[in-house]
Formats: sequence, structure tokens, C-alpha cells
Amino acid sequence: MTDRAIKTPGPDHPIHITQSADHIVVEVAGKIIADTRRALVLQEASYPPVYYIPRADVDVGALQRTDHHTYCPYKGDCSYYSIPAGGGRAVNAIWTYETPYPAVAAIQSHMAFYPDRVDRFNVQPA
Repeated sequence: MTDRAIKTPGPDHPIHITQSADHIVVEVAGKIIADTRRALVLQEASYPPVYYIPRADVDVGALQRTDHHTYCPYKGDCSYYSIPAGGGRAVNAIWTYETPYPAVAAIQSHMAFYPDRVDRFNVQPA
């Protein structure tokens, strides 16, 4: 039995996921790491919105999985990746919920970037 309680998003902690048509480009050390027009936007409670980029639109060959993991009672277990070309600044720059809880299943196979850990996180409105 686990001591982790799964919490369902609700009125006290709403989570909304929508499709974005914005063009997002993520760059590190002069290399494009992600380029998409198919991102999802996750708005959770009062936190700033987060773009989740389809894994298929990320250069996963430029990433390195780390041992860092976190847990969210609303989304599940979270894994992290670093971008070696970005040096120390880009450690654990990317997170992903590989098997998210059903309420947020849409973010499976998507990756999110910390904008302050990459050289450029550019969002061009559609």
C-alpha cells in the first residue's frame, strides 16, 4: 500500500488542458531542441500555464535522462531530462509524466521545459 493519495482535480485545484496552435521553438547552444505547433497548454490552479510539447517534436537525442524524480498528487510521477549542450544551467530542464493519472492523460508522451534553463523559449501566437 502506498502513502501517496491520488487527488482528482476539482473546484479547489482545477486543471485544464487545451490544444495550442502557437508555434513554439526551444533552443540550447544554437541547436533547436523542440519545434512544434501541436503543444498542449496545462493550466493548473493559480500557477502560470505550462506548454507540454509532443515528444515527437523534441530532439530526444539531445537529451539525457536524469535520476531526478518528483511526485504530484494530481498528475503522478514525474521524470526529468537534462540538455548536456546547455551545461549546468540545463540540468533537469525538462519534465514529463510518462504515465500520468487518467484526469490528465492528455499530457502523456509530452515534455515541458523550464524556460529559464534553456537559451530561448519562443512562443509565436497563432
